[in-house]
Amino acid sequence: MPSPRFHVLIPSAGIGSRAGVAGPKQYELLGGQALVGHTLDAFRALGARFATIALVVAPDDGLVQRVLPDFPRAGERLLRVGGATRAASVRNGLAALRAEGADAGDWVLVHDAARCLVTPAQVEALIAACEGDAVGGLLALPLPDTLKAATPHGRVAATLERSDKWLAQTPQMFRIGALASAIDHAGERVTDEASAIEATGAAPRLVPGSARNFKVTYPEDFALAAAVLASRMPTTP
Repeated sequence: MPSPRFHVLIPSAGIGSRAGVAGPKQYELLGGQALVGHTLDAFRALGARFATIALVVAPDDGLVQRVLPDFPRAGERLLRVGGATRAASVRNGLAALRAEGADAGDWVLVHDAARCLVTPAQVEALIAACEGDAVGGLLALPLPDTLKAATPHGRVAATLERSDKWLAQTPQMFRIGALASAIDHAGERVTDEASAIEATGAAPRLVPGSARNFKVTYPEDFALAAAVLASRMPTTP
């Protein structure tokens, strides 16, 4: 049997209504480049590791090729099959990968377009931890803060045990066939790929990520992401 290949699927069909920007947040400039451009660069840095790097956008997206003039390159795909929900975009993207020759047994790493601070090293750590796993897994962060449950009136109902709580991140890495089937059965209510896999009774592996691998969600997140990117720039003597 041939070794399974690795594919990247980046759903980018949303608008990010909480970000406080005029257009889709993934196309906002960050350090002179579209936010999603930084996301792509993290996977491009791994070169031939991936058979495909695919970006899933809405069918009527008129901005993507304006803000990403060098996309797609060789081995990259622009998939205009985005849906109304993340689950729909991922499901449609997986179907497009299969139509272009990806095998059900291949691995796919699904990554948030707005999680632009992921590093190649973190991606490699996920692959190393999961490529021999029967299920797959995801980058995640052990919960660092005290966790409260709230009443409907915005008061504390209880303090919850946090030692077994993790914050899910991306990429999330699963077999294409298993993930497509899981999303079909779970429906569009799932908010990440791991929860669809969990609904089948499987237990994804948790791979420690980084607090810097956060998703740009709110207006103040842009400044924080810009600061992290600036800290990574080489300094001149």
